[in-house]
Order: sequence, then C-alpha cells, then structure tokens
Amino acid sequence: MIREPAELHLGDQGRVELPLGLLAEAGITPGASVVAFSDGDGRIVLKRAEDAIKDLIEKRTL
Repeated sequence: MIREPAELHLGDQGRVELPLGLLAEAGITPGASVVAFSDGDGRIVLKRAEDAIKDLIEKRTL
C-alpha cells in the first residue's frame, strides 16, 4: 500500500507536529512514548517505545 506523504516543517526549536492520520496509520496514539533514531542520510525513524524495547530484548536472546 502506498500512502500519501505529508509535508512537514521544522520549527525554530527543531520541533515538528505529525498529522493524526499519519500517527493512526503507524498505530501511534497522541501522547505515546516513542524512540527516535537516524536511519541514514535524511531519514529519521520513530518507533513505539514498547516495540523498541521488545526488539532489543529479542536481539539479546538470539
């Protein structure tokens, strides 16, 4: 499924607001804890905190 991109703008403090539709598609609710990391040149990934913790635990048990 190809989703419509949302053009966002960074504020002076580096803050950005994500559209509710984008959050809903990702299964992230407003107020949720997320982990952010760089995934290469020009990409930032947000992951639900509980998913990031789960991934870390799974990697340690392999």
